[in-house]
Amino acid sequence: MIRVLVCGAYGKMGREVLKAVHTDDQLSIVGAVDVKSDFSDVGELIGVGKIGVIIGNDLQTIINETKPQVMVDFTKPESVMSNIRTAIKNGVCPVVGTTGLSEENITEVRELCSKSSVNAIISPNFSVGAILMMKLSQEAAKYFPHVEIIELHHDQKLDAPSGTALRTADLIAQNRGILHQGHPDEVEKLAGARGANLAGIHIHSVRLPGYVAHQEVIFGGLGQTLVIRHDSISRESFMPGVVLACKKVLTVSGLVFGLEQLMD
Repeated sequence: MIRVLVCGAYGKMGREVLKAVHTDDQLSIVGAVDVKSDFSDVGELIGVGKIGVIIGNDLQTIINETKPQVMVDFTKPESVMSNIRTAIKNGVCPVVGTTGLSEENITEVRELCSKSSVNAIISPNFSVGAILMMKLSQEAAKYFPHVEIIELHHDQKLDAPSGTALRTADLIAQNRGILHQGHPDEVEKLAGARGANLAGIHIHSVRLPGYVAHQEVIFGGLGQTLVIRHDSISRESFMPGVVLACKKVLTVSGLVFGLEQLMD
């Protein structure tokens, strides 16, 4: 059994991770952490009755007490790097779904993994369907270089654009390069009307109650359009990918960025 610790246990994603790990026959919840902890039992939190694992509020203490092999982090951009550093320092392999990490952050994690011989998996999205959406978009860009991205999330999401949108744009740019789309004399009457811009790809972020995580990639060509869309209507959609990452992180080499690296 792989010993798993979950950071951000009280969050919506954290609770789903706890459920997924608890029901998998190759994984075992040994610890859980949340800064808002009232030291309740993990089993009571996820509705299965007490299982003897108490949710703590200090990561280092819980690592010392439970000796996990893997730490799953779905917390906040301002706390995730501290959690990753603590995990790696203690020889625990991070599996990170928290978005908002910068390129500098990714570089730091890669270097920490190399120096400590600890593996890590960071993915902007753990949904298999979303990964396929990104891979299909990357392939389509060879034939439809003009493209824009609309990503739609719940109104409590802290970062924009989403990590998935940024990753999608990066993958597309790898195939088509930088392309300045639209009319060269285009004018924004309101700043930001055309969205963010990555390698010439416009990215539009929607934040509204009722959404979970959704993205459509719109390609335009001569007399035709192509739309590739993915919808996560429940946070359960991310769990098969998280479970896969927990099982794979012990055997990969260093930092793996993107769940698609585990699916090839």
